[in-house]
Amino acid sequence: MEHYKLDKLDKFILSELINDARKPYLEIARQCGVSGAAIHQRVKRLEEMGVIEGSSTLIKPASIGYTICAFMFLNLTENNKYSEVIAALEKVPEIVECHFITGRSALLIKLYFEDNAHFMEVALNTIQKIPFVQSTETMVSLDEPLKRQISIHHKEQ
Repeated sequence: MEHYKLDKLDKFILSELINDARKPYLEIARQCGVSGAAIHQRVKRLEEMGVIEGSSTLIKPASIGYTICAFMFLNLTENNKYSEVIAALEKVPEIVECHFITGRSALLIKLYFEDNAHFMEVALNTIQKIPFVQSTETMVSLDEPLKRQISIHHKEQ
């Protein structure tokens, strides 16, 4: 993956958009003394470079009934079946993240459930039945005291 050298203005724009993705470009422009068009061009360039992947609306899962957050480690019977397992996991809507990891397990997934019955249904009847999933280990999150994006510093380094 290519790394990009961000200047002070890029870092400021990213910091502002991380804090509020709906912030108008003109307001960002006023804060740093450039034109709205300049901010628009910078954001477009950051998107083209792959620095900005897009924007989305974040939903608090508990507010819509998904009160259980869990992390599940998956051990595979055959490590070369990774892509087949990922294809099956992509069909499970409760999974919001999937990471190929080092250590004892091959994969770490993050899931949300409505309740324990929902958790049991997905774990036992969906994930553990995926071909090449040998075993799983699950940890339930009791609280999420910190959640943030990567920090963008304004200062030149």
